[in-house]
Amino acid sequence: MKTIFITGTSSGLGKAAVHLFHNNGWNVIATMRNIDKADFAALERVTVLPLDITEPKQIKTAVAKAIALGNIDVVLNNEAYGAIGPLESVTEDDLLKQTNTNLLGAIRVTQAFIPHFREKRSGLFINITSIAGLTTFPFDSLYHAVKWGLHGWSEGLSYELAPFGIGIKTVAPGFIRTEFAANVTITSAEPYKELMDHYMKVVTGMMDPTNSGSTAEEIAQVVYNAATDGKDQIHYTAGADSKQMSDRRLEIGAEASVKEMTGLFLG
Repeated sequence: MKTIFITGTSSGLGKAAVHLFHNNGWNVIATMRNIDKADFAALERVTVLPLDITEPKQIKTAVAKAIALGNIDVVLNNEAYGAIGPLESVTEDDLLKQTNTNLLGAIRVTQAFIPHFREKRSGLFINITSIAGLTTFPFDSLYHAVKWGLHGWSEGLSYELAPFGIGIKTVAPGFIRTEFAANVTITSAEPYKELMDHYMKVVTGMMDPTNSGSTAEEIAQVVYNAATDGKDQIHYTAGADSKQMSDRRLEIGAEASVKEMTGLFLG
């Protein structure tokens, strides 16, 4: 029986992944910052561990406890934090929270598990990136920095892991109808307010939760497929909107894509 270690499982995609892998016969180690939010008591093969991935010492403790339970086969770096707005208004705390949660946390969790995978010469890391790691939008520059960073870091790391039988994959969702989307931090200030207001009006119209994007369960299925398909493939898009936007950028090129996005969101 295989075992997966998942970060950020209190809600959304992480929670959906716990249920999907469990329902397919896996052992699941579900981690979250506040274990009081865990509601997996009825799932006998799910172990809940506390983990704030912005705390390096806590990462080492959680990984050690997970490995003590037995072999880990897959690590899913899922936890994320979203914030949009003009860079000029970003505080030092915002910068650190965005970077530590979306990029450094995944890097540290991965680094902690590499020796375990290397010794048994098998294992797979799956990193949840985003369509924001494949293309760009106004007022998302910091989120792009961490998601493009996660995308590129994963690909770069694949070279050194492959000789030891270790795989690494990315899954890039588009808009997911979860609490994450509802809880994105939005900042706006002069002289950007008018542009930002226009941008948010367009985005809100596009992201109608009743008919836009994907459910967490649909994205979790892509993650499960990536974990089990046995393909020598690094990057996966998840959701029709993610695939459409990614394909469009590849079709017309980066420069034309920036101009197209400018017209769409700021026009």
